[in-house]
Amino acid sequence: MTKLTKERMTILAPEEAVSLLTKLEKFLQQRSVECYVVGGFVRDALLGRQNSDIDIVVSGDATSIASYVAKALGTRMVPLDEVNQISRVILSQAGGNWHLDFAAMRGSIEEDLRYRDLTINAIAVNLTDIRSERSSVRIIDPLDGRHDLSNRIIRAVSKDSFKQDPARLIRAVRLAATLDFSIAPSAEALIQRDHELVTTVAPERLRDELCYILETPRSYLSLRHLNRLGLLDLLMPELATAKKVQQPKEHFWDVFDHSLETVAAVERLLRQQRSEQEDDLLKSVPWTPDIAHYFARRIAGGQTRGAVLKLAALLHDIGKPITKTIEQNGKMRFLGHAQEGAALVAQLMKRLRFSNREIKIVQLMTEHHMRPGYLVGEDMPTRRAIYRYFRDTAEVGIDTLFLGLADHFAARGPTLDPEEWRKQAETMQYMLDKWFQDQSTVVPPKLIDGHTLIDELGLTPGPQIGELLEIVREAQATGEIETAEEALELITRRLGRN
Repeated sequence: MTKLTKERMTILAPEEAVSLLTKLEKFLQQRSVECYVVGGFVRDALLGRQNSDIDIVVSGDATSIASYVAKALGTRMVPLDEVNQISRVILSQAGGNWHLDFAAMRGSIEEDLRYRDLTINAIAVNLTDIRSERSSVRIIDPLDGRHDLSNRIIRAVSKDSFKQDPARLIRAVRLAATLDFSIAPSAEALIQRDHELVTTVAPERLRDELCYILETPRSYLSLRHLNRLGLLDLLMPELATAKKVQQPKEHFWDVFDHSLETVAAVERLLRQQRSEQEDDLLKSVPWTPDIAHYFARRIAGGQTRGAVLKLAALLHDIGKPITKTIEQNGKMRFLGHAQEGAALVAQLMKRLRFSNREIKIVQLMTEHHMRPGYLVGEDMPTRRAIYRYFRDTAEVGIDTLFLGLADHFAARGPTLDPEEWRKQAETMQYMLDKWFQDQSTVVPPKLIDGHTLIDELGLTPGPQIGELLEIVREAQATGEIETAEEALELITRRLGRN
């Protein structure tokens, strides 16, 4: 037993967590199981943060204990690591889903903590001590993790921490971003030494760590950090080919740096707190509660639209290296890079086990990321242009508008022309107004369907039906027709009939 074990502190825990842990303590007490809460839950409780993932170490067979707890609580148990006896119990409560991850204690609790990844995660509390939302608990902290919490430092538990589980290589950067901590030089040296081990990590774990990073407001800095540590190239070799690929004079950075700067631009555009000191360029960007809600919405896979937009910002130009050509007059071109990039996006995201919908969303944004720029002119886009844009971009029309603006900002960098920026922002505002206030232009209500064409005009089922219906929708969006009769008349004329 260490000296630090005897010290007591007050920790903060949500009411739902306290209720859950109190039930758990009663169940385990009946089986005489020694049990400790460790890791991120304790760390965040000491920082005054909420965490719905609770790591628990128990004396005995952790898998059997987890199964018993799941049955007692009327829920299910999911094995996470059968070799190391790590199992998860998932509970749905009013506050959302709670995860109880059970692991077998290795030796005493102090010895067990020395197997963990970072000192700030190597702090434990006896389950019996947690009684209320403000509990005075005995802190078990043999590695002085609270000192690193106070100093906002990420430090490895041992020289072998990253070798024991290479996913920790990215997790260290992720936690630094999430908590706004810095990584100790000693830990950075270990990461650089062991960085190639990241290729041995299961793709799903890499994806999850990357998504955690993209959800933070410091994604850009974290991606730069991953690059400096040699991890980003191994995580995304398709993006690594963009390094030192020069661009035309309109671009301030090469393709790789431009891609990272686009992520930074997205973070600026999605920043909800617009201060009085914010520069005029950002003030001209549209931002409403509807837009904020849109980007906070979660899609398949659990990521927010804002996080997926940042991923698209990072990958939108990965097709440039393989499409770059220089003509005889010296002009640099990247013909077809959006389409090639969309294919590379699918390759990269499938490897990291993203969901099919997430892949489709980022592919669409990559394929159409230049479209918003084409809409900018002396006049605002026509109804036909607006309809075609939202038709082609499908469910990512709003996302692609923000990506296009971020792309423009990151392309020009310090040489940005304020007048050009104003036109971009005004066009974006106009398009967003149409989306939120004039859905008849964006998605016209149905006037006729394929059955009508077959019954009224004697057409046969086939591709022609879809083509004719699209003609109707576009004419409807532009205001040329308004009724079903006018739609049939339009198609009759198009078919060359009286």
